[in-house]
Amino acid sequence: MRDREPLVSLMFYHLFKWSIVSPMLYAYFRGRIEGAEKVPQQGGLIVVANHASDFDPPLLSNCMRRPVSFMAKEELFQVPVLKQAIQIYGAYPVKRGSADRSAIRAALAQLEAGWAVGLFVEGTRTPDERISNPKLGAAMIAAKAQVPLLPVSLWGTSKIIAKGSPWPRPAPVTVRIGDVIPPPSSTKKEELTEVTNRCVEQIHRLHDLGR
Repeated sequence: MRDREPLVSLMFYHLFKWSIVSPMLYAYFRGRIEGAEKVPQQGGLIVVANHASDFDPPLLSNCMRRPVSFMAKEELFQVPVLKQAIQIYGAYPVKRGSADRSAIRAALAQLEAGWAVGLFVEGTRTPDERISNPKLGAAMIAAKAQVPLLPVSLWGTSKIIAKGSPWPRPAPVTVRIGDVIPPPSSTKKEELTEVTNRCVEQIHRLHDLGR
């Protein structure tokens, strides 16, 4: 397993971060970040978070101080130029409606290549920013790759897009980073459930701190 993502990806990450995402986070969303010093800067890592907005992946990656690889629709990888750009930024293709095994294999390949991989615990957006139906996929991948998990709370992103409006609102956003959780020692369901619940508990505890 490599210690870091490719150098070219790290360069593009910082270019995109400092030219676009950070200015938007701090100036437009009045962003706050707590716990950035807790993020391991080398080695495989699974970043787990709640999810309420399409803005979550770039904001989350921005706050990690290292690129975070997210899954993306396979169709995006059929568009010239866009394909190369999102690959450099760490996206990996997953077929819509494909079995979980396909997503797991793709995430494991990214971890082997030295990436931090981002996964939303519920697997879909929730309007209240809470996790009510956690999936075991992140814990499963952590167990197979034997890499730690890092819980992160995204507060306020559900307010960025108002219903019926295509434009982002200047909603205040707070990102809180929790403590690293060791991976499950096996893929037994009870172990995956226990580690998943620990992640959810941390995310909710951080989220309950509010703005």
